Amino acid sequence: MRAVLVLLVLLTAPGLAPAQQQRPAGGRGAEAARPDLDTLFEALKAAPDEASAAMVESRIRAAWVAQASPAAVLLLRRGARNLAARTNDEALEDFDAAIILSPTSAEAWHQRAQAYAALGDATAAARDLQEALRLEPRHFGALMTLSILQEDRGDARAALRSLEAAISLYPRLPGSEQRLRELRRKAEGDAT
Repeated sequence: MRAVLVLLVLLTAPGLAPAQQQRPAGGRGAEAARPDLDTLFEALKAAPDEASAAMVESRIRAAWVAQASPAAVLLLRRGARNLAARTNDEALEDFDAAIILSPTSAEAWHQRAQAYAALGDATAAARDLQEALRLEPRHFGALMTLSILQEDRGDARAALRSLEAAISLYPRLPGSEQRLRELRRKAEGDAT
């Protein structure tokens, strides 16, 4: 049954892009994409293997990006390239502009949080992650970033809770099993 659901989503998900391209211009992209995201999140939980989960994850991330305006999408892509190139100040400028254009884009807030974290501003990163999760409580990427920030701050218990929340959304999250073991060890070590 799970494999059938994942296969169905993967076969029908290419229709996701045209539906989002036709969304109303009045900033209703998030509402228009919600049913597709609900289906994708069900498929992510039901994914029978890592490859299927990765394909569904890719579609979810594409849907999150597509919720932004076309200009903001370009800024998000450029910001991601700058972040990968470690030109963090430039990435931050791109994400700032993307948020101005699409303030309801959870992905824009998440990416800016990553830029702030790369620049060493954990407080600003945490604020942006809070906004990303307010806009999209199922944003497993934001939960993972939050978990890393909490661990860096020395709060292994909070980091563990954030990681567990991400895993509940994305059970086959790459690298999560090892990280979960490490955080449990740290959290239990802090308790003794």
